[in-house]
Amino acid sequence: MKDILEILSEIKSAKVISSAIDYKNYVPLDLSVTNENLIHQNLATAKYYENYIQHYLDHYQKKIAFGGYLETRNLYKRSTVFKNQTDEERNIHIGLDLWINEEAEIFAALDGKIHSFKNNESIGDYGPTIILEHHIENYIFHTLYGHLNLESLKDKKVGDVVKQGQQIANLGLPPINGDYAPHLHFQIIIDMENNFGDYPGVCSPSKLDFYTKNCPDPNLLLKIY
Repeated sequence: MKDILEILSEIKSAKVISSAIDYKNYVPLDLSVTNENLIHQNLATAKYYENYIQHYLDHYQKKIAFGGYLETRNLYKRSTVFKNQTDEERNIHIGLDLWINEEAEIFAALDGKIHSFKNNESIGDYGPTIILEHHIENYIFHTLYGHLNLESLKDKKVGDVVKQGQQIANLGLPPINGDYAPHLHFQIIIDMENNFGDYPGVCSPSKLDFYTKNCPDPNLLLKIY
Protein backbone atom coordinates (compact mmCIF):
# COMPACT_ATOMS: atom_id res chain seq x y z
CA MET A 1 0.00 0.00 0.00
CA LYS A 2 1.31 3.44 -0.94
CA ASP A 3 1.90 5.97 1.81
CA ILE A 4 0.51 9.48 1.66
CA LEU A 5 3.79 11.00 0.45
CA GLU A 6 3.91 8.64 -2.54
CA ILE A 7 0.31 9.46 -3.41
CA LEU A 8 0.88 13.21 -3.20
CA SER A 9 4.03 12.98 -5.30
CA GLU A 10 2.14 11.18 -8.08
CA ILE A 11 -0.62 13.79 -8.36
CA LYS A 12 -0.37 16.09 -11.36
CA SER A 13 0.95 19.53 -10.42
CA ALA A 14 -1.67 21.80 -8.92
CA LYS A 15 -1.54 25.58 -9.32
CA VAL A 16 -3.01 27.49 -6.40
CA ILE A 17 -2.24 31.11 -7.34
CA SER A 18 -2.63 33.15 -10.53
CA SER A 19 -3.13 30.13 -12.77
CA ALA A 20 -2.15 31.99 -15.96
CA ILE A 21 1.40 32.57 -14.66
CA ASP A 22 3.71 29.80 -15.82
CA TYR A 23 6.22 28.29 -13.39
CA LYS A 24 9.02 29.64 -15.57
CA ASN A 25 7.99 33.05 -14.21
CA TYR A 26 8.57 31.95 -10.59
CA VAL A 27 11.78 32.68 -8.71
CA PRO A 28 12.97 31.18 -5.39
CA LEU A 29 13.17 33.59 -2.45
CA ASP A 30 15.25 33.04 0.68
CA LEU A 31 13.93 34.80 3.80
CA SER A 32 15.93 32.70 6.24
CA VAL A 33 18.24 33.85 8.99
CA THR A 34 21.16 32.63 6.89
CA ASN A 35 20.49 35.11 4.08
CA GLU A 36 23.09 37.79 4.70
CA ASN A 37 21.43 40.15 2.22
CA LEU A 38 18.52 40.59 4.63
CA ILE A 39 20.83 41.99 7.32
CA HIS A 40 21.16 45.19 5.32
CA GLN A 41 17.43 45.54 4.59
CA ASN A 42 14.97 47.57 6.62
CA LEU A 43 12.08 45.09 6.82
CA ALA A 44 10.26 46.43 9.86
CA THR A 45 6.85 46.84 8.19
CA ALA A 46 4.67 45.19 5.56
CA LYS A 47 5.37 48.11 3.21
CA TYR A 48 9.12 47.55 3.42
CA TYR A 49 8.57 43.88 2.61
CA GLU A 50 6.37 44.81 -0.36
CA ASN A 51 9.14 47.03 -1.70
CA TYR A 52 11.77 44.36 -1.11
CA ILE A 53 9.70 41.66 -2.84
CA GLN A 54 8.88 43.90 -5.80
CA HIS A 55 12.52 44.91 -6.30
CA TYR A 56 13.47 41.24 -6.09
CA LEU A 57 10.87 40.25 -8.71
CA ASP A 58 11.86 43.14 -10.97
CA HIS A 59 15.54 42.24 -10.68
CA TYR A 60 14.92 38.68 -11.83
CA GLN A 61 12.12 39.71 -14.23
CA LYS A 62 9.72 37.23 -12.65
CA LYS A 63 6.10 37.40 -11.49
CA ILE A 64 5.96 35.25 -8.32
CA ALA A 65 8.57 34.53 -5.65
CA PHE A 66 8.30 31.26 -3.76
CA GLY A 67 9.91 29.44 -0.87
CA GLY A 68 10.05 29.08 2.85
CA TYR A 69 9.37 25.44 3.66
CA LEU A 70 11.38 24.58 6.82
CA GLU A 71 13.04 27.98 6.70
CA THR A 72 14.16 29.47 10.02
CA ARG A 73 13.11 33.13 9.93
CA ASN A 74 13.44 36.27 12.00
CA LEU A 75 10.36 38.02 10.62
CA TYR A 76 8.06 36.56 13.30
CA LYS A 77 9.75 38.36 16.18
CA ARG A 78 7.44 41.37 15.84
CA SER A 79 4.41 39.27 16.79
CA THR A 80 3.38 37.81 20.16
CA VAL A 81 1.59 35.03 18.23
CA PHE A 82 4.89 33.15 17.94
CA LYS A 83 6.24 33.52 21.47
CA ASN A 84 4.98 34.22 24.94
CA GLN A 85 6.83 34.27 28.23
CA THR A 86 6.71 30.51 28.79
CA ASP A 87 6.83 28.93 25.34
CA GLU A 88 9.79 28.21 23.12
CA GLU A 89 9.96 30.62 20.20
CA ARG A 90 8.33 29.41 16.99
CA ASN A 91 10.43 30.51 14.02
CA ILE A 92 10.54 27.57 11.54
CA HIS A 93 8.12 28.00 8.65
CA ILE A 94 6.23 24.80 7.76
CA GLY A 95 4.28 26.00 4.72
CA LEU A 96 5.32 27.32 1.33
CA ASP A 97 4.88 31.02 0.52
CA LEU A 98 3.99 32.44 -2.88
CA TRP A 99 4.69 36.19 -3.00
CA ILE A 100 2.99 38.53 -5.48
CA ASN A 101 2.12 42.15 -4.77
CA GLU A 102 -1.53 42.04 -5.77
CA GLU A 103 -4.87 40.54 -4.74
CA ALA A 104 -4.21 37.49 -6.90
CA GLU A 105 -6.79 34.75 -7.45
CA ILE A 106 -6.41 31.62 -5.31
CA PHE A 107 -7.48 28.16 -6.49
CA ALA A 108 -8.18 24.80 -4.85
CA ALA A 109 -5.22 22.46 -5.20
CA LEU A 110 -7.44 19.37 -5.41
CA ASP A 111 -11.03 18.22 -5.29
CA GLY A 112 -12.37 18.37 -1.76
CA LYS A 113 -14.66 20.22 0.59
CA ILE A 114 -14.40 23.15 2.97
CA HIS A 115 -13.17 21.88 6.31
CA SER A 116 -13.22 25.28 8.03
CA PHE A 117 -12.48 28.97 7.63
CA LYS A 118 -11.73 31.85 9.96
CA ASN A 119 -10.28 35.34 10.18
CA ASN A 120 -7.16 34.94 12.34
CA GLU A 121 -6.90 38.63 13.14
CA SER A 122 -3.76 39.02 15.27
CA ILE A 123 -0.83 40.92 13.78
CA GLY A 124 1.52 38.36 12.26
CA ASP A 125 -1.18 35.68 12.00
CA TYR A 126 -2.87 34.38 8.82
CA GLY A 127 -5.69 36.89 8.57
CA PRO A 128 -8.57 35.31 6.59
CA THR A 129 -7.89 31.60 6.16
CA ILE A 130 -9.57 28.70 4.36
CA ILE A 131 -8.83 25.01 5.00
CA LEU A 132 -9.94 22.29 2.59
CA GLU A 133 -10.32 18.58 3.31
CA HIS A 134 -9.32 16.01 0.71
CA HIS A 135 -9.91 12.26 0.42
CA ILE A 136 -7.55 10.27 -1.80
CA GLU A 137 -7.55 6.47 -1.73
CA ASN A 138 -7.60 5.62 2.00
CA TYR A 139 -6.20 8.93 3.23
CA ILE A 140 -7.69 12.16 4.49
CA PHE A 141 -5.53 15.27 4.48
CA HIS A 142 -5.96 19.04 4.28
CA THR A 143 -4.67 22.11 2.48
CA LEU A 144 -4.51 25.52 4.15
CA TYR A 145 -4.69 28.86 2.31
CA GLY A 146 -3.66 31.80 4.47
CA HIS A 147 -3.40 35.61 4.12
CA LEU A 148 -6.58 36.05 2.08
CA ASN A 149 -8.96 38.99 1.82
CA LEU A 150 -12.13 39.24 3.88
CA GLU A 151 -14.38 38.75 0.85
CA SER A 152 -12.92 35.26 0.52
CA LEU A 153 -14.82 34.15 3.63
CA LYS A 154 -18.21 35.41 2.44
CA ASP A 155 -20.85 32.87 1.41
CA LYS A 156 -18.67 29.97 2.51
CA LYS A 157 -20.11 26.99 4.39
CA VAL A 158 -18.36 24.08 6.04
CA GLY A 159 -18.84 21.07 3.79
CA ASP A 160 -19.14 23.02 0.55
CA VAL A 161 -17.71 20.92 -2.29
CA VAL A 162 -14.83 22.40 -4.28
CA LYS A 163 -13.17 21.16 -7.45
CA GLN A 164 -9.51 21.26 -8.35
CA GLY A 165 -8.73 24.57 -10.04
CA GLN A 166 -11.86 26.28 -8.72
CA GLN A 167 -11.27 29.81 -7.47
CA ILE A 168 -11.86 29.85 -3.73
CA ALA A 169 -10.36 33.19 -2.68
CA ASN A 170 -8.20 36.21 -3.41
CA LEU A 171 -5.07 37.32 -1.62
CA GLY A 172 -5.45 39.98 1.03
CA LEU A 173 -3.53 43.19 1.49
CA PRO A 174 -1.99 44.46 4.75
CA PRO A 175 -3.12 44.90 7.47
CA ILE A 176 -6.08 42.52 6.85
CA ASN A 177 -3.80 39.65 5.80
CA GLY A 178 -1.95 39.57 9.12
CA ASP A 179 0.02 42.69 8.10
CA TYR A 180 2.36 41.07 5.59
CA ALA A 181 3.36 41.86 2.04
CA PRO A 182 0.76 40.08 -0.12
CA HIS A 183 1.43 36.37 -0.39
CA LEU A 184 -0.25 33.01 -0.10
CA HIS A 185 0.76 30.69 2.71
CA PHE A 186 0.02 27.20 1.36
CA GLN A 187 0.36 24.20 3.64
CA ILE A 188 -0.43 20.49 3.62
CA ILE A 189 -1.75 19.15 6.92
CA ILE A 190 -2.42 15.47 7.58
CA ASP A 191 -4.04 15.62 11.04
CA MET A 192 -5.84 18.87 11.91
CA GLU A 193 -5.63 17.99 15.63
CA ASN A 194 -9.15 19.38 16.19
CA ASN A 195 -8.19 22.84 14.92
CA PHE A 196 -10.82 24.86 13.07
CA GLY A 197 -9.96 27.62 10.60
CA ASP A 198 -6.40 27.71 11.86
CA TYR A 199 -3.33 25.50 12.21
CA PRO A 200 0.26 26.39 13.13
CA GLY A 201 2.26 27.55 10.12
CA VAL A 202 5.42 28.08 12.14
CA CYS A 203 6.91 25.72 14.71
CA SER A 204 9.62 25.62 17.34
CA PRO A 205 12.83 23.60 16.87
CA SER A 206 11.82 21.04 19.50
CA LYS A 207 8.61 20.18 17.61
CA LEU A 208 10.07 20.19 14.11
CA ASP A 209 10.10 16.40 13.76
CA PHE A 210 6.36 16.14 14.44
CA TYR A 211 5.41 19.01 12.14
CA THR A 212 7.66 17.81 9.32
CA LYS A 213 5.68 14.54 9.34
CA ASN A 214 2.25 16.15 9.80
CA CYS A 215 2.93 18.96 7.31
CA PRO A 216 4.93 17.50 4.41
CA ASP A 217 6.54 19.67 1.75
CA PRO A 218 3.78 21.54 -0.17
CA ASN A 219 5.85 21.15 -3.31
CA LEU A 220 4.70 17.53 -3.39
CA LEU A 221 1.47 19.01 -4.78
CA LEU A 222 2.68 22.19 -6.46
CA LYS A 223 5.73 20.72 -8.20
CA ILE A 224 7.38 24.10 -8.74
CA TYR A 225 10.90 22.72 -8.26
